Amino acid sequence: MSLTTDPVADFLSRVRNAIKARHQKVDAPASKLKTELARILKEEGYIANYKAVEEEGKKLIRVYLKYGSDNVSPISNVTRISRPGCRVYVGSKEIPRVLGGLGISILTTPKGVMTGRQARKEGVGGEVLCEIY
Repeated sequence: MSLTTDPVADFLSRVRNAIKARHQKVDAPASKLKTELARILKEEGYIANYKAVEEEGKKLIRVYLKYGSDNVSPISNVTRISRPGCRVYVGSKEIPRVLGGLGISILTTPKGVMTGRQARKEGVGGEVLCEIY
């Protein structure tokens, strides 16, 4: 059993490494937060699909990666912003715009996990988990 101090960074690193290696899918230990991250990535068109699976008694989230016709992934960069050692919180007016709106930031807010665009629209701030573009 692997014990990580930052499960979100582990999940994002697995996705980043799988894209660089041109894998079709990647598995990561499941949690509610990781499932929400995968949901947002699917809604925004960065991954093809995801599903919860159970192998050998362990709950996993399987992320199916997406590639274009030229075998290029829509995800070119994944950056973890708020870390366990240095949390980053923003108000609704300070939510960062990623690449002038071409990328997304993912936040945990009192209303749940959402993109920066959704949080701005709803007028809520929160913890900036990561930026993806």
